Amino acid sequence: MKKIISILFLAIFCLCTQTYAQDRADELMKQAQENLAKKEYIKARYLFIQAYNNYAAQEKFEQAIDCGINAAVLYYRESYNKEAFDLLWGAEQYAKASEKKQQKSLPDLHFRINKERLQIYIKSKNSIRAKEQLDRLEEIAKTVRNDSLSNDLLYTQANYYYTFGMNAQGDSAFKKLIAQYKSQKNYAKVDECYKNLIDIARKANNAGLVARTYDKYIIWTDSVKALTAQDELSVLKKKYDESLATIQEKDDSLSSKQYIIIGLCILAAILAAVLVMGIFVLMRFILLTRRQKKAISIANEHNELKTKFIQNISAQMEPTLDTLDPKLPGVQALRNFSKHIQELSELENSLAEPYEMQEKNIAAFCESVMDKIRGKEGEDVTLSVNTPKLNVKINPEHLEHILLHLLGNAAEYTPAGGKIWLDFKKRGAHTHQFIISDTGCGIPEERRENIFKPFSEVKDLTEGDGLGLPICSLMATKMNGSLTLDSSYTKGARFVLELHA
Repeated sequence: MKKIISILFLAIFCLCTQTYAQDRADELMKQAQENLAKKEYIKARYLFIQAYNNYAAQEKFEQAIDCGINAAVLYYRESYNKEAFDLLWGAEQYAKASEKKQQKSLPDLHFRINKERLQIYIKSKNSIRAKEQLDRLEEIAKTVRNDSLSNDLLYTQANYYYTFGMNAQGDSAFKKLIAQYKSQKNYAKVDECYKNLIDIARKANNAGLVARTYDKYIIWTDSVKALTAQDELSVLKKKYDESLATIQEKDDSLSSKQYIIIGLCILAAILAAVLVMGIFVLMRFILLTRRQKKAISIANEHNELKTKFIQNISAQMEPTLDTLDPKLPGVQALRNFSKHIQELSELENSLAEPYEMQEKNIAAFCESVMDKIRGKEGEDVTLSVNTPKLNVKINPEHLEHILLHLLGNAAEYTPAGGKIWLDFKKRGAHTHQFIISDTGCGIPEERRENIFKPFSEVKDLTEGDGLGLPICSLMATKMNGSLTLDSSYTKGARFVLELHA
């Protein structure tokens, strides 16, 4: 008897433990989704990983894979590609384990995992590895022959081709997708396709594709109302013909025929009123669309004029500044401000033109940059360079400009006895980072969001114009990279310059 009671007690305990673990995993995933909706990405990523581990411990592989993919997306959103790849690899192992346990193939899961790998390679501009993943997705889609996967594949193909400048192949994939939805008369999906393509083109910085797609979208929105009205008219005509047939069949009953005719007249009047209203709405929509297109054109023209105006003002300031005493702090500040405005405008207008790269010994390069800072640091401030002896393709002139600016700021704000160091780290076959850290006062949290945005605050120009970091950020973009502030570092300030070969 005691043995039976013990077994029952153990079974109840195990069941309660399993239920608690399941509830805990579900709660973690719910919290992660809520934080993702609030755009609190770091917290959401942490919660997705916790849910991922909890589901995996319970062998809830499909839920674990879903959380793992979401966490990987948030990792590569911040360019932590290695961590994203590790999560996706783990998710793929779970997918295989789930297939083995259920004794059936799960192509949808493999498709999602490989799709996210492809997105990472697209973001890092690695066309070769991206093509490998795209071929894998095509194999999965052909094996499954699922309409949803086929449509998703066409979206993915278009994104890949447009990102790497293969516009003809991208147009082909997009046309296939549009044709499928048009044949099904699924006009909402066609509308969604155009919006997604505009978003893909913007992310690929393909201005020509944005303009071309927007024009097609305008034409489509004009025609879709007419198509819908035609479909409705066909339906109404069919109903009208059916009513006439009914009248003919019941011609022996005059009273019934009269009621039907009266009913049809009322219906025809209502339909006529609806049709007139529909035409009125369609004409109004066309007019509003044309106005919006014209407004966008005017806005673009004004933006170009604004850039030229700023450049002209900067150039016209030079003769006046030449007449003033260059030793005065205010004059020096105005000269620097004028120079920075010119430089900022030129960078913004040439973002689509990448810098030329050349191979350099990174250890010697970093040491030479640090030597130019020596003597500007505070008393007993330690300067350190930690770089391997590797040859890396860089643009020496502009990379040196960025590093000198960051190291100069570090030297200015690091107190006596502090430390400044420059690290170089490889993050992948074609990704490397320059990390500049100091033990200074750091950057206040309320200013971090706007440090890379020009003209974000009004300040005394003699204390700096605040354009140094925005200029460095644009230079990083032209080197196929990015400049970010590591907000997790709390002992001073740390900037990460990540470049992709």
